[in-house]
Amino acid sequence: MKIKVNSSEEIIKLGEQLATSLQAGDVVLLDGELGAGKTTLTKGIAKELGIEKNIKSPTFTLVREYLDGRIPLYHMDMYRLEYSDPFEVGVDEYLSSSGISVIEWSEFISELLPNEYLKLTIVKTGDTSRVVELTAHGKRYQNIMDTVGQK
Repeated sequence: MKIKVNSSEEIIKLGEQLATSLQAGDVVLLDGELGAGKTTLTKGIAKELGIEKNIKSPTFTLVREYLDGRIPLYHMDMYRLEYSDPFEVGVDEYLSSSGISVIEWSEFISELLPNEYLKLTIVKTGDTSRVVELTAHGKRYQNIMDTVGQK
């Protein structure tokens, strides 16, 4: 499924819509080039979860934990793990936790990913416009994707 968005506000709104269907233990992968809007989409997820902290890119910290929402949110950026061991960071522990794991640059930890997840690929089509392609891996994530497509 592909969704066109024309502004940062629309990317945030898409994140909010997505978060209404997310549950503890869910895994969302965000792929796209630098500046595509991965962290902006995560801001929408956090907003819907009731997280009031400012959402920042976890590029240099690898993982940012937001525990003050209705479900914990673990925002991860695996870009810097290209040549490192993801087990050292504890990625596997986050994936099996009772929070929602949002992972940017997931290709660097492909061997750790669960069999089921929702993948969003964000493609820049202009200064502020994007196309977000959603791909479901598993029935639960297909249901989530279908729900987002109806909103």
